[in-house]
This record gives sequence, C-alpha cells and structure tokens, in this order.
Amino acid sequence: MSTKSLACANPLRNALAVTADPDLLDELLRLAAAAGVTLDVAVDPAAARSRYGPAPLVLVGLDSAQACQRASLPRRSEVVLVGRAEDGSEPPWTLAQALGATHVAMLPAAEPWLVDRLCDLAARRGAPAAAGVDGRGHVMAVIGGRGGAGASVLAAGLAVTAVRAGLRALLVDADPLGGGIDLVLGWEDIGGLRWPELREASGPVHPSSLVDALPRRGELVVLSWDRGEPVAVPPEAMAAAVDAGRRGRDLVVVDLPRRLDDSAAVALRGADRALLVVPAELRAAAAAARVAALASAHCASLGVVVRGPAPGRLRPREIARSLGLPLVGVLRPEPGLAPALERGATPADSGRGPLALLCRRLLTDLVPAATEAAA
Repeated sequence: MSTKSLACANPLRNALAVTADPDLLDELLRLAAAAGVTLDVAVDPAAARSRYGPAPLVLVGLDSAQACQRASLPRRSEVVLVGRAEDGSEPPWTLAQALGATHVAMLPAAEPWLVDRLCDLAARRGAPAAAGVDGRGHVMAVIGGRGGAGASVLAAGLAVTAVRAGLRALLVDADPLGGGIDLVLGWEDIGGLRWPELREASGPVHPSSLVDALPRRGELVVLSWDRGEPVAVPPEAMAAAVDAGRRGRDLVVVDLPRRLDDSAAVALRGADRALLVVPAELRAAAAAARVAALASAHCASLGVVVRGPAPGRLRPREIARSLGLPLVGVLRPEPGLAPALERGATPADSGRGPLALLCRRLLTDLVPAATEAAA
C-alpha cells in the first residue's frame, strides 16, 4: 500500500511503540511517518514503563505482549496490540484482553485504520474543551452490582444530560439480555442500525457513517438491540463501535452486563471511567463485591454509585468501603421516576430531580465544560 495515499498533516510526537521485532518496528515507523507522528520506541517493558501511562497512544507489538503483561504495566485506555497476519490467522483477542488492549491491528489489512488512529493524535492541539486529553471523546461505562440495580437508567440519564449540556453523545447497549436500552429511552419505534446489523464489523467504522446510521434524536445517538433473538457481538465489532464513538462524539456511555463477555470487557478496558451501581441493601452489596472484582481487572477507574432508599440504614460510604472502591455518587430516591419510565418518559430529560442532579455531577467530574450548560 502506498504511504503517500495514507499521509495526513499536523505532526505530533509521543505515541509509544513497544516492540523488539525490527521488521514490525520498520512497519510502524513507516505508518507513523505517513501520519505525521513521531514514535517513541521501547524495546522492552522496562524501557516503556515511564512513558506507558503518559503516551496518548501505545502500540504493543505481538512479540512483546506477554512480556508487557508479566511486567504488570498500568492498565490504561488507548492500547493497540499490533502484529502481522500470517496464513489468515485470527486476531489474538485473548492475549489482547490479558494485556488490557482495546484493539487488535493485524497488518497489512489494518494499515489504513492504524494510520487513521495516528492521524487522530494531531487533533489534540485544536481539541474543544469537552474532548479528552488526546482530542477525542470520553468513554464512561456503567455496570449494575446486581440485577435491577438501575444501571441502564443511569447510563441513559448520563447520555441525555450530556446532550442537554451541549455535548454530542453516543449511548451503547452492551447487554444482549437487558431488553434494549432504546426501551429505557422510549425509542423502540425509531428506525436505524442496531447490533445484529453491525455485529460483523471487524475494522474501522467511519464515525460520521456510524452516527448517520444509528437511531437518533438531536445530538443523542443510540446503538442497541432489536427485538429478535440475542446475538453475540464479536470483540472487534464492539471495539470498532466504541472507537468510532470516541472519534465522532464528545461522550460515549456504555451500558454493561453484569456478566462480562469478551465484548463487554473490551468496552470496559476502553473506558475513562466506570461506575458500579449498587442499591443500598446488604445482599446487593454482597453481590456487587463479585462484580467489582471482575470489573476492576479491566478498569482502574472504577467507582461506586449507591442508590437509595436504604431500608437497613446502610450508609453509602460503608458500602463503598466494603467494596474497596471510591464513592463517586449517591442516587437519592425519586418516587415518580419508575412510573414515568413505564409511560415512555426519557430519564433525566427534564433536567430536574435526583437522577438529573447526579448525572450532572458525574459529568462534571469527567467533562468540566458540561457543568454550566447542563444546569
């Protein structure tokens, strides 16, 4: 493939490549040059450690993946496992999961996608205040500590509140058995692409094409399920969808299942922040401990949202302390919320009430620019 055909402008330094494979390194340097990005290079995990966290993007060679895993490098988003495809071999998603990588790029097929990712780094210089540190959107994941915890309602409320704040949001339903988050929004009759049609995606998804194809109202777009039989979403399809949302939206909110499959784990590893929703009940806290143990392995920025009421007078901080996680929010009882949702109301759409207030606070922590506009 011609390097000239892949080139883009606006050089930017400090992407990191970790590989001891000279042939793979030559390929990565060629692609970085095409994208106008200078790669920092580390031949082993020891050399990479000081730069692994601060780098806006890390490319780990297939030859170095197991060594990086054994070295216990810090979990972070924006890690791509890169290798060369041989004899039609399948992408090594099991190794990627162990490493904490959110994407697998097998060359030469993934060359255009990888150059596109490197080109994205140049956007950080002109990034709007709502965007992340690398000029891309934020990703927030929400998971219930037990069934019926209210994670889907919180996820929907966060996306709706983000749009009220003037942000562009994508709400992703990663739970094939959850009934469909479009039902939570009252959007089941809105046409557009849903998971069964997108599940075969294994490469780049152009952000604008994805947004145009999904159900939407204003600046909120939703990727959910249809009413047919549940289907498994390949990890590469989830990675492609979340990545397209990060590139094309200011905020991506992912509603996760309690039992993490490979696709949900990919979404969780790519999250800037994850929220574990726990009702203020003893049995719920006990169930949430198991979920927390699994989720913490994929996301270091996991925090607890405690939902009232508390029939046994359990305090939110006591619940968070028992889980060994920080308390990031408390959802006060909102008696009219459940009946309103049953009538097809959209969570937090009015901007009033405990749910809307909590969503504004949570978004403020992640996207400070959203504070005043959402009020």
